[in-house]
Amino acid sequence: MLGGSYVGVELAQAMRRFGSRVTIVERGPHLLAREDEDVAAAVAKIFREDGIEVLLECEVQGVERLAGGGVRVEVKGASGTREVLADDVLAALGRRPETEGIDIDAAGVELDERGFVRVDERLRTSEPGTFAVGDVTGGPQFTHVSLDDYRVVKSNLNGGARSTDDRLIPYCVFLDPELGRIGLTERDARRLGHEVRIATLPASAVPRAKTLGATRGLLKAVVERGSDRILGAAILAPHGGEVAAVVQVAMLGGLPASALRDAVLAHPTMAEALNQLFASWTG
Repeated sequence: MLGGSYVGVELAQAMRRFGSRVTIVERGPHLLAREDEDVAAAVAKIFREDGIEVLLECEVQGVERLAGGGVRVEVKGASGTREVLADDVLAALGRRPETEGIDIDAAGVELDERGFVRVDERLRTSEPGTFAVGDVTGGPQFTHVSLDDYRVVKSNLNGGARSTDDRLIPYCVFLDPELGRIGLTERDARRLGHEVRIATLPASAVPRAKTLGATRGLLKAVVERGSDRILGAAILAPHGGEVAAVVQVAMLGGLPASALRDAVLAHPTMAEALNQLFASWTG
């Protein structure tokens, strides 16, 4: 598997579950480059426990199809060059828009430097009366974002003023366990100048995870110091996407972190972990 981002890790684990021997080659220092390093490290630990080989900070130097079947991949890392033999290679190195060769300039629609359709916060293109939605705009490439894009355009076509500004967009990496994400990572929050407190909790401390026999992973929350405002969360645990949605609703409602710490949540559910999480400050 070439690439250790969202599509790459999902397919890598799926292929391993199907019984294949899997090696991930990632040129960055950790999997899931947009995630905090501790969250990515937890994913890598799970993968290695599952028998997936994870090669970090490695560049592919060449791929050769062998005469007798299979492929040979030459990989270069800090310790030198090595060969990986496999039946096949799956490249998960990102996506690019299919905007070349369709004479889009004739429509008066501008593209950005990466070839995506340039839009404003109301998804209007450079040509009056022409909108663009979904992956081709270069925004977050999720089905639920495309759905909201439709709602933005529909509003504007009917005299409204809905926009993409300040959308709180969740996503879920469908691993086992799931990684649900909402809001800012710790790294991004600090980069933006927020004074933060970090709450972390191992999934093994959650009663529901114990009853499921699925205790791998961790939960992490980023909270603004002083205001107690929730800035983001990563839930690498069973039903992580659903638990992250609870945090999202709290953020949409402007609830402080203490509200989730003190809420009476049903036992034993995975959402109950939020009581423990928001009482587990590490910084």
